[in-house]
Amino acid sequence: MKSARRIRFAFLAAVVACGTVAVGQKVARKAPTAEDWTALAKLPDFTGVWEVGLGGGGGGRAGGRGAPPAAPAANGPAANGPAAAAPAGRAGRAGGAGRAGGPSLTPAYAAKAKEQPAGPPPEENLTANCLPPGMPGIMGQPYPMEFLMTPGQVTIVIEAYNQIRHIYTDGRPLPEDPDPTFYGTSVGHWEGDTLVAETVGFAQVPRGITFPYSDKMKIVERFHLTAPDTMSIETTIVDPEALTMPYSMPARTLARHRNWTIAEYICEENNRNFVDANGKAGVKLANPNASAR
Repeated sequence: MKSARRIRFAFLAAVVACGTVAVGQKVARKAPTAEDWTALAKLPDFTGVWEVGLGGGGGGRAGGRGAPPAAPAANGPAANGPAAAAPAGRAGRAGGAGRAGGPSLTPAYAAKAKEQPAGPPPEENLTANCLPPGMPGIMGQPYPMEFLMTPGQVTIVIEAYNQIRHIYTDGRPLPEDPDPTFYGTSVGHWEGDTLVAETVGFAQVPRGITFPYSDKMKIVERFHLTAPDTMSIETTIVDPEALTMPYSMPARTLARHRNWTIAEYICEENNRNFVDANGKAGVKLANPNASAR
């Protein structure tokens, strides 16, 4: 009996110790004051539902109402994840000002790029089976996204896969040892009327970029209103291990729809992709709503 008590005590002590470490890593956030809300009101207004200019997602809605989208397109943006990279030496301009052909890889990562297998058939890619694309792929999905602004934080609610991003603008630094995740940890600051977000801590998952990357990768985004209801997002990737210089992705333009709302997106609903007993993926082509013959 005493032995069991010792074990329970040791377990509780370990839990308390781990809990103390976890709490110590959290950032203390004060309650917003009236001054914080006043300062927020002076910033550019990013609030509302925005759509990437690809014509997909909620494009046909009236008043923000409409049927929720079904399973994602199998070969949509960021569907297959990293693929073969462009040859080393063809690069975007230093500093992320643009690109000319593709990323400039270091010799080690150029070799990794050559070793990567070709992308899977559309019906076998991971996003078709409801695994969401990571950053930056999720920001280019042809579905609406809603921006919410509160003191110290910009929250982006992305309709595709019901995903949420947090960009912390409360002055905290980037984490030195971030947990690797699909979307990383984003910390932002304002440069005039431009929101600059830096994101680090990426798991090795498909994320819509065309080259292998390391755990040192950082994604820098610049959000800027070019018109009252038009936003430009410039994205630059920095990776000291994989890239010889920063790589700029094509700028994206978003249009704001103030009368839209985010629709529910349940990827598993009506999903016709499956994996058989041998692990091979397939697609059920029969229409589940068709009348029986």
